[in-house]
Amino acid sequence: MKKLLSLSLAVLMTATLLAGCGSSSAPAASGSAAAGSSAGAAATDTNTVAVGAVVIARDDASEDDIYNFVSTIFENKDAITDQHAKGAELDLDFAASVTSVPYHPGAAKYFKEKGIEVASVKEGAGTGDSQALTFGTGGESGTYYAFGGVLASYVSANSDTVVTAVTSGGSQANVEDLAAGDTQIAFVQSDVMSYAFNGERLFDAPVEGFSVVAALYMEQVQIVTTNPDIKSVSDLAGKSVSIGASGSGVYFNAIDVLDAYGMSESDINAVYQNFGDSADSLKDGKIDAAFIVAGAPTTAIVDLATAGPVYLVGLDQEHSDDMLATSPYYSAYTIPAGTY
Repeated sequence: MKKLLSLSLAVLMTATLLAGCGSSSAPAASGSAAAGSSAGAAATDTNTVAVGAVVIARDDASEDDIYNFVSTIFENKDAITDQHAKGAELDLDFAASVTSVPYHPGAAKYFKEKGIEVASVKEGAGTGDSQALTFGTGGESGTYYAFGGVLASYVSANSDTVVTAVTSGGSQANVEDLAAGDTQIAFVQSDVMSYAFNGERLFDAPVEGFSVVAALYMEQVQIVTTNPDIKSVSDLAGKSVSIGASGSGVYFNAIDVLDAYGMSESDINAVYQNFGDSADSLKDGKIDAAFIVAGAPTTAIVDLATAGPVYLVGLDQEHSDDMLATSPYYSAYTIPAGTY
């Protein structure tokens, strides 16, 4: 089921719910079991919220290089899907739907050829010389790195543009690395992209010199626990909970969820860890739950599930609606039963 992406006047992006991963207005399935082969897959859907996973580029990246990157990916969706499941979520309309930040001319050129006009194109961008592109992704246990590596390899092997995927500290670090010229393209959460463009939250001033390549897929806010007694966000009170690296995009996602439930950072024993460390801490019993924001299925959770039962904590309809009303860059999303 698809849900059309729309960006609010606050310049924040929501996203399309792609085939097979539609949203539901039914009450959230709280505490859904999500385990590996030892305990079976999740028996019920888990309602949550999501942001978009967007690729951005430096404005001085050449028009030809960005055109090659976008066209090679979207003209070879099936081949890419054979290498990574996220390829199945690639959708041209979704890719070209960002309205808050202008598109790079190379990307806009491809979408125009496919009959799609983007909202705006960055004036003066795309004039740099062609070069090998360094692609900022994320940590080794996240979807950005795994899927980004597939995209980089495929584009390199099937076009005149060479792309190298590198690990990174995630969305904020990717924006900073891009601005510094250390990378030419990068993954970024749609909400963090908005923070950068407007100079909010993670950024003291607007970040200039970047434009949109494509929106690729949705990233779900996943609340993971190994404790079956934690069935709702309210049950996190007094528990040790990883809410992402301090100041990260995940951190602000976690704060937004807690706020929707009338909670704050002080109501939990907050731990500040990345995806991989959060999974390790859950496995070792050092924390009770963790916020992980990435495309499901997420490698860190899949790996954790091989060690024993894990559970996804859903958001109920009332609080989800409140969250969407106050933070319009989120979109309602349902993680289907059997994802893990």
